[in-house]
Amino acid sequence: MQPRAIPRTNSIESQVDNLTKNTMSTETTKTNNVRLIKLGVLCILCLQNSCFTVLRRYSQGVLKENYSKHEVLLFGEVVKMIFSAYVISTQKRNDSSSFTKHMTKLTFTAQKMYALSLIYGLMNILSYVALRNVSAGIFTICAQLKILTTASFSTLMLNRRYSLTKWRALFTLIIGVLLFSEPIWNTSESLASNKDGNVLLGSAAVLTEVTLSGFASIYFEKVIKTDTSQQLNIWERNFQLALGSFPVYLAFMIADGGGEAGLGGGWSMVTFALGILGAAGGLLVALSIKYGDAILKTLATTGAIILSSVLDHMFLSGPLDTKMVLSGCIVITSIFNYSFDATPQSQSIPPHSSNSLTSKKEDDNEVSSEDEESQSLLANLSKDDK
Repeated sequence: MQPRAIPRTNSIESQVDNLTKNTMSTETTKTNNVRLIKLGVLCILCLQNSCFTVLRRYSQGVLKENYSKHEVLLFGEVVKMIFSAYVISTQKRNDSSSFTKHMTKLTFTAQKMYALSLIYGLMNILSYVALRNVSAGIFTICAQLKILTTASFSTLMLNRRYSLTKWRALFTLIIGVLLFSEPIWNTSESLASNKDGNVLLGSAAVLTEVTLSGFASIYFEKVIKTDTSQQLNIWERNFQLALGSFPVYLAFMIADGGGEAGLGGGWSMVTFALGILGAAGGLLVALSIKYGDAILKTLATTGAIILSSVLDHMFLSGPLDTKMVLSGCIVITSIFNYSFDATPQSQSIPPHSSNSLTSKKEDDNEVSSEDEESQSLLANLSKDDK
């Protein structure tokens, strides 16, 4: 009589369980890595905005430099374009002819980014019209509405649903920013209306600008994350956006005539640093939208208001009183309330999704291979049972 064979069922089931656990562990690790990248990008964006603000105040307030801001913006777009092209070239380093063809294709298939460039140019014009017709204080107050317009367009265009906690955090964030910036808008000069201006026209201009600001942020996010027609990565989109912005800022620079210093006048090493920081800001905004979303990008730039004021107080003896400290705490608390709200919400685009289908396909292939391995083990299990 032959001894009865010991079933291998438990052994194979154990292998399947281990494989499932490994798959879940891999997905958890990927999610944690994306969260760390998102947090890092947002922190760097906040720091970049703060340094840019403080350096600009040092340049114009202390050094009294009179360069044209449009020239600085144009220089920043050139830097962003060159850097993005360099990153793209490293991805196609084995074939120079392919790189040339690819860059040519990017140039002639960038209609969506060109449209976004025109929107940014229109916002620049509206800002100029608004400041010519309303006071700086009213402009500052109305400008905070871009937080709400961004959230509203996110709901309309991306089908996102925000919890009451998040909406409350956004409203308290606006209140905190207004209280923090009170020294700017709550003065007789800043609130005084321009006698020669049209208040109705100025108000319409600033409200249109903040509406376009919210739309542009969500439009950019939607193109990055949902446009599957071209399958472009973040650097290719940045190149297209910088390429479209170049003629816009060039036109502004020519119309401005270089300002008081003339074309190319009034530049220094600080001015070049401002241009480079501005270019870095554009790249960081795109990365923050890729790994986070437009609202988190807005939170990072809002938090930069607090950090820049602290740095301004430390290095340039800027104002920082008790009221500003308390209102700054309101802003920081609101940011944390929004960021760490655990209320479940349905959204059409996961925060870590990307516009590149390549990475998605790679992830799907990994999962598929693991599923095939699991199915193979289950098949062996069935054979043994038989």
